[in-house]
Amino acid sequence: LVSCTKKYPMHYKIALIINYLGHCISVGALVVAFILFLCLRSIRCLRNIIHWNLITTFILRNVMWFLLQLIDHNIHESNEPWCRLITTIYNYFVVTNFFWMFVEGCYLHTAIVMTYSTDKLKKWVFLFIGWCIPCPIIVAWAIGKLYNENEQCWFGKEPGKYIDYIYQGPVILVLLINFVFLFNIVRILMTKLRASTTSETIQYRKAVKATLVLLPLLGITYMLFFVNPGEDDISQIVFIYFNSFLQSFQGFFVSVFYCFLNGEVRSAARKRWHRWQDNHALRVRVARAMSIPTSPTRISFHSIKQTTAV
Repeated sequence: LVSCTKKYPMHYKIALIINYLGHCISVGALVVAFILFLCLRSIRCLRNIIHWNLITTFILRNVMWFLLQLIDHNIHESNEPWCRLITTIYNYFVVTNFFWMFVEGCYLHTAIVMTYSTDKLKKWVFLFIGWCIPCPIIVAWAIGKLYNENEQCWFGKEPGKYIDYIYQGPVILVLLINFVFLFNIVRILMTKLRASTTSETIQYRKAVKATLVLLPLLGITYMLFFVNPGEDDISQIVFIYFNSFLQSFQGFFVSVFYCFLNGEVRSAARKRWHRWQDNHALRVRVARAMSIPTSPTRISFHSIKQTTAV
């Protein structure tokens, strides 16, 4: 990327704009999706709780990305401790992204292929996989960086150094396992559950479709880090734009497929909106009824009282 910056300054600036735009759009969509899952308590089944956690990891990852962009070049070179901490936290959320995608695949595989009742699945197991397992991986990576590659805020890597594979290796592993999960899931859906029309099976199909789109998207994006775009100008420029677009719009795609196109979320949001409209209309009618002037009645009563006295 450094060589691309020096060689194609104009294209790099455009790619940087795409990155900022994509991350801003992604954060906006992710926050809306997060609020929907937070407010719509009627849809808080385990499947949607997993979606919610995945969206949370993307919000935190994008926030850390913006913090990384604020680091000055001089600070980057001086290798400040707080700068290394930001890089460590960013990489932690990168790993949690993929582990929560693994949780998505694991949940669907358990429910569809192993035909295990989802009511018996323990939420804490998935929370442990998604949030806790990445911790020792990143701690091991940080120790490796501290003693073997302690420079430039731990961002990037030197040729011949493989410290980053401490966390990249597990990410690649869970990606490969997820592809195996998806293969089995699609096979079962195409054979055994094709004729099933139960609401649960329909929801599984929709979740599988979303995962089928998002997992290759996330996997391809991550694998681009290991791809050499070639020496010719066109392939390097295409690589810069392609990588910038996919990296920055990931969160937007996750929000769309797991929230905005989620039938349960849309139905619950529609009911909530109609309920709010009904309550608002009722409050307006009550307010109008309470604001009817009563002064003519008082005048009439006063005049009647005077007439009676006479």
